Amino acid sequence: MSNRRFTAVKEALSHLPLESNASPSKVSEYYGINVFNNQAMREYLPDDVYKSISENIEKAERIDKRVADQVASAMRAWAISKGATHYTHWFLPLNGATAEKHDSFFSPSSDNSNIEQFDGSKLVQQEPDASSLPSGGLRNTFEARGYSAWDPSSPAYIMGNTLCIPTIFVAYTGEALDFKTPLLKTISVIDEIATDVCQLFDRSITRVYPTLGWEQEYFLVDEALFHARPDLVMTGRTLLGHGPAKGQQLEDHYFGAIAPRVKAFMTEFEVEAWKLGIPVKTRHNEVAPNQFELAPVYEEANIAIDHNQLVMVVMENTARKHKFRILYHEKPFASVNGSGKHNNWSLATNTGKNLLSPGHTPKTNLLFLTFFVNFIKAVYRHSDLLRAVIASAGNDHRLGANEAPPAIMSIFIGSQLTKVLDDLEKKVKDRKMTPDEKTELKLNIGKIPHIILDNTDRNRTSPIAFTGNKFEFRAVGSSANCGPAMIALNSILAEQLKEFKASLESAMEKGEDKDEAIFKILRDYIIESKPILFEGNGYSEEWVIEAEKRGLSNRKNTPEALLAYISDSTKKLFIQNKIFTEKELKARWEIRHENYTKVIQIESRVLADLAGNHIIPTAIRYQNNLVENVKGLKEILSVEQFEKQAEVQKYIIGKISEHIIEIRQDVQKMIEKRKEANAIEEADKMAFFYCNEVRPYLDTIRYHVDKLELLVDDEMWTLPKYREMLFIK
Repeated sequence: MSNRRFTAVKEALSHLPLESNASPSKVSEYYGINVFNNQAMREYLPDDVYKSISENIEKAERIDKRVADQVASAMRAWAISKGATHYTHWFLPLNGATAEKHDSFFSPSSDNSNIEQFDGSKLVQQEPDASSLPSGGLRNTFEARGYSAWDPSSPAYIMGNTLCIPTIFVAYTGEALDFKTPLLKTISVIDEIATDVCQLFDRSITRVYPTLGWEQEYFLVDEALFHARPDLVMTGRTLLGHGPAKGQQLEDHYFGAIAPRVKAFMTEFEVEAWKLGIPVKTRHNEVAPNQFELAPVYEEANIAIDHNQLVMVVMENTARKHKFRILYHEKPFASVNGSGKHNNWSLATNTGKNLLSPGHTPKTNLLFLTFFVNFIKAVYRHSDLLRAVIASAGNDHRLGANEAPPAIMSIFIGSQLTKVLDDLEKKVKDRKMTPDEKTELKLNIGKIPHIILDNTDRNRTSPIAFTGNKFEFRAVGSSANCGPAMIALNSILAEQLKEFKASLESAMEKGEDKDEAIFKILRDYIIESKPILFEGNGYSEEWVIEAEKRGLSNRKNTPEALLAYISDSTKKLFIQNKIFTEKELKARWEIRHENYTKVIQIESRVLADLAGNHIIPTAIRYQNNLVENVKGLKEILSVEQFEKQAEVQKYIIGKISEHIIEIRQDVQKMIEKRKEANAIEEADKMAFFYCNEVRPYLDTIRYHVDKLELLVDDEMWTLPKYREMLFIK
C-alpha cells in the first residue's frame, strides 16, 4: 500500500467511537431555544406588538416601520442574551448553497462610547454585494447592488455567535436572485385560489398553505480517506474506483444497527437541530454502505426548505467534529445506490385539515377528490417542467439507474384508488345524476382512508407517488434545494385550480347542480390525465416503450430536460401567475445550463489530472517492476522454464500497456473536446456539447482506470479504494 494511502487508511481506522455531546435533558426542555420563535417574541415584545407581528405573518402583510423597530430591538436583546455578537441576512442564492454576510452589533459612537445597535432598517433590509453569485445575465458583474429583505414567516435563529435572519435576495432592479422569492409568490398564489375552491365546500377555510416533509439521504466518509481522494474533495463523487466484492447485495446495511461512531455523530447533530427548532424525527441506515437518511416532521413549505438548507450545514459542521465528511452528491460511488431527497408535499388549511386526506363526510370526501384529481391533471400537463426542475449533472447519474425513479414522469396512486377513479369515470354520465348516485360516489370516496391503510403499497420506482395523505416527489436529488420542486408543484396546481373553478362557475351559471358539475369536470380530467398514471415497474424496458406510446417524454439528461424551462407552457404558467418575469425565467434557464457545464468541466479536469499524476505513473512503476522480474527470470531460467513461468507477468505487462494507451489517448481527446466546448458562446449549446462530446470520456477513461486498479499491486495504488471507504468501523 502506498505511503499516502497507508497513512489515510491508518488514520481512518484509528478513530474510536466518540461520545456524544448531546444534552442529557429532555428534548422538550431545549427544543427551539436558539430560535426567535413565538415563545421568545412573547417574552421580549409588548403584547400589542406581538399581536401585530403575528397577524402580519399570518396574513403575509407589510410590517409597519414602528413594529419592525420594536421587533429588531427585541431580537437584538434576545440574541445578545444568548451570546450573539453579530447578525446576518441569511439567503438562498441560485448556486444552491446558503449565503450570509456578518455584521457586528457593535457600533462606536461620536463621543467615543460603544453601543450595540440593530434597528428596524437593518432587520428589514441589507445591501450585500454578492456580485459574484449567479444571476443569469440579470445584472453585470460590475453592477454589485443587490438587496436582502426580511422574511418574517421564517423565524430568525442563532448559529454560533451570529443572529441569522432568513431573507429574500433581489437585484437592484427588483428581479429575484434566489429560490425564496418565487417560492413565497407561489405560496400566495396557491393560498388564494385553493381557498376560493375550498370555500365552495367549507366556508370556515380561509387559508391554504403547502406543507413539505423532506427525507435527506447522504453518505459519510472518513475524513482522512476523503482528503486522500482528490476527486471527492473537488467534485463530491468518485470519478474512478472499482466496485468492492461486497457492496449492498446482501442487503445487510438497510435498517441495520447504526455503528457507534455514526450514532454519536447523529445524536450530536440532532441536538443541534432541535435547538434550532428543526423537528428531525427519523434516522436509519440506507441501502448502500455508509449511506444514511434523516427525516423531520412536515412543516410549512417555506420553513421546511429553510430548515433543510440549514440542516445540511449543521450536519456538515457536526460531521467534521467526528472526523467525517458528508457527501450529498446524488451518486458518489458508482457501484452502489445513490441518494435522493424525497419531497412529501401536501396542502393544509387554517382549520387543521389536510386537503389530500379523505374525510368522514360526503362534503369533505368530494373536497379531497377535487384536489386529488386536479393535482393529477396538473402533473400530466406539466410533466416536462417537473423533469426540468429536478435536473442536474449529479441527478443524471441516479435517475433511471434501477435505484431511483426513472426520468419519465408518472404518478402512482395504487390499485384501489385507481378503482375509485375508474368507478367515477363509469358512473358519471352525460345524463343528470340522481341524488342517490351522487351520495354513493361520495361515500365510496370516504372508504379511501381504510383502503390506504390496508391495501395501498408504495411504488419506489415512481417519480411521484400518493402515499396516504400526500404526494411524494421522489425524483428530487439529495444535493438539491427543494425550492424549485415546490415552486413547480405549487404553480401547476394553482393554474389547474383556476381552470377548474372557471369551468365550475360556467356550469353553474348554466343551471347545473354544483356537485354534479364537479363530478363531470373531474371525470373529464380523469379521462384526459390517464397517461400519467402508472402502477407498474418504472425500471422496466416495457415501461419505456409504453410511456412513448402514451406520449410521455423521456428526457435522459439535464440539457434535454431544461428545454421545458422556457417552453410556451412554462412561460405561460409562471408569467401569468406572476411567479417569474420572462427575464427571470430565462436567467434561471441560463444558470442551470452554466452549472451543468461547469460541473462536467471540473470533473473532466480532475479526472485528467488524476490520470496523469496518479494512475499512469503508478501503473508504469508497477509495470517496470514486472519488467525487471521478467528480465531476472530470463537470466536464471531455461528457455522452456522462462516461457512458462513468465507468462503471467508478460500478460499483465501487456494489459497495463493497453490500458495506459487508452487512458492517455482518451484524456487527450477529452481535453480537445473541452477546448471546442469552451469556444461556444451560447449556454445551452455549450451544455449540450459537454453532455454529448465531453461527458462520455469520463466513463471510458474510468473503465480503463478501474481495470488497472485490479492489475496494479495494492501496495502501490495511491488512492483509497471502495472497500476501504465504504465500510465505517
